[in-house]
Amino acid sequence: MTDITLKITEIFYSLQGESSTVGLPTVFVRLTGCPLRCGYCDSEYAFYGGERFTLEAILEKVGSYRPRYVCVTGGEPLAQRDCTVLLTRLCDAGYQVSLETSGALPLDDVDARVIKVMDLKTPGSGEVNRNRWENLPLLRPQDQVKFVICDREDYEWARFKLDEHSLHERVGEVLFSPSFGQIAPVQLAEWIIADNLPVRFQLQLHKLLWNDTPGH
Repeated sequence: MTDITLKITEIFYSLQGESSTVGLPTVFVRLTGCPLRCGYCDSEYAFYGGERFTLEAILEKVGSYRPRYVCVTGGEPLAQRDCTVLLTRLCDAGYQVSLETSGALPLDDVDARVIKVMDLKTPGSGEVNRNRWENLPLLRPQDQVKFVICDREDYEWARFKLDEHSLHERVGEVLFSPSFGQIAPVQLAEWIIADNLPVRFQLQLHKLLWNDTPGH
């Protein structure tokens, strides 16, 4: 266990920009690498490079901020096999831990204490065929499902999947987010209101505050 290392792009303290804990001070542990290439990706800088850290070094860095909330993200964090070990260690340390994942990799080994924020990739992402539908039964009421909406086709697709899988009954939150720069946020908001969808509309707070600068 002490020999485990993970390739890390950055560890930083900021406000959570998305999900049900939006606005709360959170430590982000961004793992390097991702097998997907979504057209709207805002973390391409995490695809390559990074620096190897031991679990102990990661925990020490996280602890230096004295956080309540920790978010493990990427890239796709589960692309590194030992990400699940890190998640468990963070839970053991007493943090409320969330995992941002594309949903393209298995969730079977993720600690039950972790709040999973799982994307379902829309047609507009270019990666719709990577959705791992067998992950849905593994989601719990504490978890969240996110759709990034690029256009009306994406919206209709997401609305269908919401109903097909009764997502609003399966998880705590279903999140609809406009793809930054591709669709006007007010347009998506009006569609949601018109259809009275049981979802949460969200904007990415970090983009509004810091223009998506790395480390924020």
